[in-house]
Amino acid sequence: MLILLAFIIVFHITSAALLFISTIDNAWWVGDNFSTDVWSMCDTNTSTCMAITDQFTEYQSVQAVQATMILSTIFCCVAFLVFILQLFRLKQGERFVLTSVIQLLSCLCVMIAASIYTDRHEELHKSNEYRIEVSKGRYGYSFVLAWIAFAFTLISGVMYLVLRKRK
Repeated sequence: MLILLAFIIVFHITSAALLFISTIDNAWWVGDNFSTDVWSMCDTNTSTCMAITDQFTEYQSVQAVQATMILSTIFCCVAFLVFILQLFRLKQGERFVLTSVIQLLSCLCVMIAASIYTDRHEELHKSNEYRIEVSKGRYGYSFVLAWIAFAFTLISGVMYLVLRKRK
């Protein structure tokens, strides 16, 4: 039982780390001389970064991705705290339903963010406000980590739903 508990905690912390990295790091869309995410665009030749503001076309889509990624990270952290609390407060044989629901909300939020970015990336990177051409890029590792975090949060959410407290 102790090994299972340790695995669940490590799995949840890994999910949270993936969410933090994919939300913060500047590599959702990368090219040979630039990298961009939902916060800024960086030119690697000149080592300068430019924040993505409301001057950009499709800024509403970027804000939706920002908001849902932040919500996903918050939900994941709250789910971990609720799990620790439920670990000590639940009676024997009860399920971790509240933790599961919060973790599945985190899963839903990261799925929404990655789906919006997947759908709108062409319009996002055709904006004239960029100083360099960013439409000729590819998905970066932060975007991939967001999808991996989706799978991890989904698995852990279902795992919490199935899990019962034992002695």
